[in-house]
Amino acid sequence: MNARDPQSLPAAAERPGAALGRRIDAIDWDVLGESLDGQGHAIVQGLLSPAQCDWLAARYPLDPLFRSRVVMERHGFGRGEYKYFAYPLPPLVAALREQLYVRLAPIANRWKQALASETRYPATHAEFIARCHAAAQLRPTPLLLQYGRDDYNCLHQDLYGDEVFPLQVVVLLSEPGRDFTGGELVMTEQRPRMQSRPMVLPLRQGDAAVIAVHQRPVQGTRGVYRVQLRHGVSRVLSGRRHTAGIVFHDAT
Repeated sequence: MNARDPQSLPAAAERPGAALGRRIDAIDWDVLGESLDGQGHAIVQGLLSPAQCDWLAARYPLDPLFRSRVVMERHGFGRGEYKYFAYPLPPLVAALREQLYVRLAPIANRWKQALASETRYPATHAEFIARCHAAAQLRPTPLLLQYGRDDYNCLHQDLYGDEVFPLQVVVLLSEPGRDFTGGELVMTEQRPRMQSRPMVLPLRQGDAAVIAVHQRPVQGTRGVYRVQLRHGVSRVLSGRRHTAGIVFHDAT
């Protein structure tokens, strides 16, 4: 079976099913929260099955599923391209967005409290999206990214309006060493009056990285302060790399 031919993949891979919910429930969310607090990122192994990864990556050529396509080199974003899904989202993408949000909202609220912000996030993603839409952020932001040889993604932050959820999820859909080489997910953290700290997040097919969108709280000797984070992808040396980005706020 050609894993990149949309017509050759089982339709069952489109449906999130109970297995996805069980995998999300099985995550040690306390440990994940501690990693986010300490590093600004956390790794979830095997969030999606290989069949789900192949099915999702194979959606990339199907333009009617998407609202826009961005060629990164045209905008100085790097090399490669990505597409934003249109509403309605594929069921698998919608389930990831809804079920992960419920688990991440308490962490996001704890961060806002630590930063003395009055912003709080509702318990369900539907409520949060309603708030985005009330602020004229109407366009869905989950996306698929496609990289070929020599492609890369510059360090950036996924901010699309005033309503911002401070965490997002990146799922690697391709297998390193088999589908591509190079192309590591990287992050930098900029603390006040310090040089940037680089981080490489090792992922296999189906693994997810939960990352800070743009800042996180850090406890210092004089109280809590904000550090800025950015993420990107190093140069792909060979093959083709597909990634799904699960951003929880919508765009203007």
